[in-house]
Amino acid sequence: MTTTYTLRSKVWVYPGMAAWRFIGIPKARGTEIKKKFGAHARGWGSLPVSVTIGKTTWNTSIFPDKKSGSYLLPLKAKVRKVEDIRDNSVVTYTLRLR
Repeated sequence: MTTTYTLRSKVWVYPGMAAWRFIGIPKARGTEIKKKFGAHARGWGSLPVSVTIGKTTWNTSIFPDKKSGSYLLPLKAKVRKVEDIRDNSVVTYTLRLR
């Protein structure tokens, strides 16, 4: 079963040495995703997804976030560069659970 969501969220920087960038999945959608797909979670509770921002599509995973009660989408440096995404930008993206 695949499900696709079109979402809009803010890019934020994880505090720490690595300075990873993430997009938080809105809580209502995260709750829905967990109900539909949580039983299929992999290591660390991750779920495989395909993401599209602009003209860039890639495969990755979303990870549960206890703080927000939803999921986090890691945002690769390569994607940020190609799509000209800056810290704290609000981006529209398509998330397809695989």
